[in-house]
Amino acid sequence: MLVGRLYFCYFCTKFKTYYMLSVSNLSVQFGKRVLFDEVNVSFTQGNCYGVIGANGAGKSTFLKVLSGQIDPTSGHVHLEPGKRMSILEQNHNAYDEYTVLESVVMGNKPLFKIKKEIDALYADYSDENADRIGELQVQFEEMNGWNADSDAAALLSNLGIQEDMHYTLMGEMDSKLKVRVLLAQALFGSPDVLIMDEPTNDLDYETINWLENFLGDYENTVIVVSHDRHFLDSVCTHIGDIDFGKMNLYSGNYTFWYESSQLAARQRAQQNKKAEEKAKELQEFIQRFSANVAKSKQATSRKKMLSKLKVEDIKPSSRRYPAIIFEREREAGDQILNVEKLTASTEDGEVLFQDININLAKGDKVAIISRDSRATTAFYEIINGNRKADNGSYQWGVTTNQSYLPADNSEFFTKDINLVDWLRQYAKTEEEREEVNIRGFLGKMLFSGEEALKKCTVLSGGEKVRCMLSRMMLMRANVVMLDEPTNHLDLESITTFNNSLKNFKGTVLFTTHDHEFAETVANRIIELTPKGNIDRYLTFDEYMSDKSIKEQRNKMYAVPV
Repeated sequence: MLVGRLYFCYFCTKFKTYYMLSVSNLSVQFGKRVLFDEVNVSFTQGNCYGVIGANGAGKSTFLKVLSGQIDPTSGHVHLEPGKRMSILEQNHNAYDEYTVLESVVMGNKPLFKIKKEIDALYADYSDENADRIGELQVQFEEMNGWNADSDAAALLSNLGIQEDMHYTLMGEMDSKLKVRVLLAQALFGSPDVLIMDEPTNDLDYETINWLENFLGDYENTVIVVSHDRHFLDSVCTHIGDIDFGKMNLYSGNYTFWYESSQLAARQRAQQNKKAEEKAKELQEFIQRFSANVAKSKQATSRKKMLSKLKVEDIKPSSRRYPAIIFEREREAGDQILNVEKLTASTEDGEVLFQDININLAKGDKVAIISRDSRATTAFYEIINGNRKADNGSYQWGVTTNQSYLPADNSEFFTKDINLVDWLRQYAKTEEEREEVNIRGFLGKMLFSGEEALKKCTVLSGGEKVRCMLSRMMLMRANVVMLDEPTNHLDLESITTFNNSLKNFKGTVLFTTHDHEFAETVANRIIELTPKGNIDRYLTFDEYMSDKSIKEQRNKMYAVPV
């Protein structure tokens, strides 16, 4: 009997779930607005949690509460004793007085504190402090301190910060490079809990890919907020959905959460369908999803997630999705756009792109990419007649009509008018101009009731983009051009927008940092470089992983000595 009891205790210990970080009865209130109400949730070791929610739901605030940057109105955040938490710093100027390498090592605060104390004692060495130095060095060695600089240097190199920059002051670094240093700082020393808010911002494809692989193999707890669906799908084992002041945890990545919640919503609307049929449908969905993920290149890091997918996790979402539907007034002919020897440079004479030659075919969905975002924006501005090229020409087909979403839309929102009057400017028929139709259109884009009477001068970034998309839909163009269309949008709008472009029958030219957007929409990639363009009918992933193309890209961006 004793043996049985011992075995049972061993079993319980062995398979105990360890909560690295937990939240109990958490409430956060700003004035009369309740952001969180009695939230109880636990985060376990070895899992990566993607925190999602509509704009304004409190995702970033939740991370700040977890990290102690904001005190909750009530409730507690409990970190397992002896465990270290690391946070991706949002203040890009916080370490301007330190070198790059030193800033990274500072990510492990206990280690850095010991290092500084040892350095100070050696600088003022005496027999009296020799014992203290010895004690500190033992602790330093236990923390792998002697390898700190080399570990930090390796992280920096993986994130694209070359060795010649490691001793540069942070204050002298370009803002986009600072982001990478601060990311290295957060990752340094394998913290027990890693908290990151939008870690992929300002990172290129290669660096994001490295980060996805790094976190896929990470053994500790990760909590991340991101609008990058490909990133969430690649790294997350769970999704934490913030809705109506609560947080619910679901097994699986973002795509599983989205598709399963859509399926559950459809089932809820099917009143006549038998319960056992619904249960079978849900189970079959899990099996299909698991099989698809198992075939993906992220399969190895997704094993933990796949083993935990459960039918009971599938619930309808209360999220509202905008109705983004692009329709064409007419079908275009075979001649879409012809570009010959197009060249553009900055005011200082720096070449953005040179000798660009493109002949678009009907139905092409083209990702226009460049290592310099100024190049892609200049290209769109030229072919839309808003900027003059240095050289070359372009010609649109006579049967085409175009709509364009610029990266900077500020010039469209200068008039002090409400949204109904703003959108009415772009209506083509008298019927479309009627208030009931305009309000109905705005309602589908989540501007319902009094929201439709907001002044267009006080809109948020996401609201402005939704207005611009409404304008484009009214234009019913057969060629759509989009320069960073997902900027400022929430995940719901991005997902709907993405699905709409996949279904659109016309021609699309777009530039985006959203990997999923590029991979699922584009059938052709055109890259603009200072030495011409690369043009391939490939998916985005195929293009970026092709070794011969990679070599060609490096040559075409190389600066002549």
